[in-house]
Amino acid sequence: MRIFTIILLFFGLNQLLYSQNQKPTITITYSNISYVEVLKKIEASTNYKFYFQDDWFDKTLLISGDFSNKTVEEVLSKVLKDTELNFFIDKSKIIITKNSVIYDKYPVKSPKNANVTNTPVFFQQYDSVQKDKTETEKPIALIGKEEIDSDIDFYTLSGHITDLKDNKPLADITVKVKNTTISAVTDASGFYSFKLPTGISTIEVESLIYRNTARKIMIYSNGNLDFSIVEKINHLDEVIVKGKNSQNIRTAITGVTTIEAEGMKTIPLVLGERDILKVALTIPGIKTAGEGSSGFNVRGGKEDQNLVLLDNATIYNPSHLFGFFSSINPYTINKVDIYKGGIPSEFGGRLSSVFDIVSKNGNTEKFSGEGGIGPVTSNLTASIPVVKGKASLLVGGRATYSDWILKSLDDEKLKNSQASFYDLFAKYTHKINKNNSIEATGYYSKDKYSITPDSLYQYSNRLVSLKWKHAFNEKNNSEFNVTNSEYKFNINYDSANPESFIFKYKIDETQASLKFNSTYSAKHKFTYGISSKLYKVSPGEITPNGTASLVNPMKIEDEKGLESAVFFSDNFKITEKLLLDIGARYSLYAALGESTQKIYQEGVPLTPSTVIEEKTYGNNEVINTSGGFEPRIGLRYIFDETFFVKAGFDKNFQYIHLLSNNTTQAPTDTWKLSDLNVKPESGLQYSLGLFKKLNDNDVELSVEGYYKTSKNILDYKVGANLIMNQDLETQLLQGEGKAYGVEFLLKKPEGRLNGWIGYTYSRAFIKLDSKFSDERVNNGEYFPTNFDKPHDFSIVMNYKFTHRYSFSSNFVYQTGRPVTYPIGKYTYNGAEYTLYSDRNKFRIPDYYRLDIGLNIEGNHKIKKLAHSFWNISIYNVLGRNNPYSIFFVTKEGQIKAYQTSIFAVPIPTITYNFKF
Repeated sequence: MRIFTIILLFFGLNQLLYSQNQKPTITITYSNISYVEVLKKIEASTNYKFYFQDDWFDKTLLISGDFSNKTVEEVLSKVLKDTELNFFIDKSKIIITKNSVIYDKYPVKSPKNANVTNTPVFFQQYDSVQKDKTETEKPIALIGKEEIDSDIDFYTLSGHITDLKDNKPLADITVKVKNTTISAVTDASGFYSFKLPTGISTIEVESLIYRNTARKIMIYSNGNLDFSIVEKINHLDEVIVKGKNSQNIRTAITGVTTIEAEGMKTIPLVLGERDILKVALTIPGIKTAGEGSSGFNVRGGKEDQNLVLLDNATIYNPSHLFGFFSSINPYTINKVDIYKGGIPSEFGGRLSSVFDIVSKNGNTEKFSGEGGIGPVTSNLTASIPVVKGKASLLVGGRATYSDWILKSLDDEKLKNSQASFYDLFAKYTHKINKNNSIEATGYYSKDKYSITPDSLYQYSNRLVSLKWKHAFNEKNNSEFNVTNSEYKFNINYDSANPESFIFKYKIDETQASLKFNSTYSAKHKFTYGISSKLYKVSPGEITPNGTASLVNPMKIEDEKGLESAVFFSDNFKITEKLLLDIGARYSLYAALGESTQKIYQEGVPLTPSTVIEEKTYGNNEVINTSGGFEPRIGLRYIFDETFFVKAGFDKNFQYIHLLSNNTTQAPTDTWKLSDLNVKPESGLQYSLGLFKKLNDNDVELSVEGYYKTSKNILDYKVGANLIMNQDLETQLLQGEGKAYGVEFLLKKPEGRLNGWIGYTYSRAFIKLDSKFSDERVNNGEYFPTNFDKPHDFSIVMNYKFTHRYSFSSNFVYQTGRPVTYPIGKYTYNGAEYTLYSDRNKFRIPDYYRLDIGLNIEGNHKIKKLAHSFWNISIYNVLGRNNPYSIFFVTKEGQIKAYQTSIFAVPIPTITYNFKF
């Protein structure tokens, strides 16, 4: 009995001790409430009292949870898991700490790294860093979240460096850890990343242009530290085109040029207008068919082979006023990256180049703006903070107020004409938190002009772009884009005769893309994603203009196509000297209904009489598909700090074609989608480049060569009718193209004398061969394209007399473009006809032009209402009568040649620019 009693007493005591050590549990459920509200619910359900600072919690973040019979420690561990907060329970008190851990006893494990003190933090926060030469006194930055049981010695610190003034990301800024060899250089998005030991470190940011700054940190785990830095002085811009040798070294992509908008103001351009796309024409490999022409010819490619993007949305006609001005307000542009060699795998749909225009971000700190007043246009751009430090709105507008430019032209018809344009721009940016930001861009432009009193031409561009950036962690981020672009024009012919009409054309494009960037390791950086765009084309509609018109209404059937792609690239750092950028893109295009497609008899020319069937397709029914694999490979090898070499190979497909039988791109040109009878274009490009720094890195020399081949290049039969033609494919020819060239660039980016000299030798040919004579041109042999100009030489120089005064000049020389001449006459069936040479056998006279300019900065006082800049320039100072076109007229039985010029006299200009 006594033994039984002892056993009962033993188990009873054991149960009593167990119940005293058993921690109380709670049951709690919450949905979409803030962290603070969760802590209050725990307080209400227990006897615990919380101690914390309200500003440690993001009030906008809402969480949900469901716990049943869990201890308070278990609940808090789950709730605070994804934060930088820890907790310490002291009897009935729960103390929340930011980053660090409160210890109630000395830890068993101490950090291994010698840089970390062996003394843990006992209920203590660091107050401030010691003031030094590079910054004012600031509190210590606590990075990451301390884990009690962690024995990791190194953590990753990453972040972004931005300009405090406009929140613009800053590339090539050095970030290092004081008194160590650990450092990194920011990339194009201002991003840096490196590993550093646990404990206290001092992070230093250094730049020649921006003020050096530093911050002492305590790092507990992987984390983020951003810097916003300011310029040292309000200096005069010197560098106009930044090919960015550092960027060239950093990437393996060939043929890349970056133009910064801020550096354009010293270049003397026609009518004093800053124009980032006109500056691009001074870069080797980029040409245009003539002065004042719209469109670009890049490395032997046609005008439609260039993809022009504004904040990822396509601009189909990037010009105002017959090509004299670009259609984008220069004061809203940050930069443009031009890819004329290697095209990154994320871009597709064009054979020759990508003009990736990035607009400015607004100032999130204070109201600011800039503008300009010139002889033809005036513009104003303003930046408005919406949420201080987080959100801003940038708005801009530009318009003409005079038609005097047309009065100065030689052509009598143009002297009696009129023209005007305007464009509007708005961009909203919002940094939601450190991991999420959004951007929204809206743009609209409209031109109207009248060549004759009875005809009015109007065309417009419209685009909307939405972007969401999300960072998963310091190594992985994503970018989701949705864009819509529209280009349309109409011709209003209003005459007393019964032929008055209204003609309309429109193309609409909607695109969605998702891109991921992943830093897999120090050697591999991946970019991958998907994209899809829907084309809708209204090829033409004509209606009578007025009740007296006898024109019959007519509408060409609409076209629709879906172009989709997946892409991937790996920036593979094989060694410190050898870098490989290997990419791949697979594109798939589907021509869609509703449509009626003509089936032609095989083995005979395409004519209305050889149609054997008309096949009808329903709405969104697939008519046919095409596509293929597009490899993109770039290689860079550094011999030493002053010399490196690049090589590349690219393949591209293009499913949309520009229809124009003019020598240059015109506002009334139309676009045609690939279908059963029009094949997509394809092209290959091989490139090789050598880059060398001279004179202690003060001068940069580059030589790049390329060879291109292409298939299914669109051209036309003689006298082709491309407007309102229901049998359009019978007027088209598709052939082969080839182009090759060597580009030289000598550039001095900095110093009192700065600028560059560029020279290109290039050729561009096309072959239109067929077994049918009416589909064969120049006997099926290769012949020069309309834009083949073998020699292209340019000099852009700026000399600074003082910080306020500088002189600039611009000289351009080009071989005259090809032209077809009449070489005789012949009689057939009693009628006399003109005999023309082979197509493009002759050339118009060579083109050259010299421009000069004087630039005057306002004084550099910091406290003033606005900073001003005057530009006094003379365009075509030599008065060279450069031919724009040559045409022939038969008068009194004789063929006479006439030349049209755009600016045959010097054009002086005074423009005033201001910034506030």
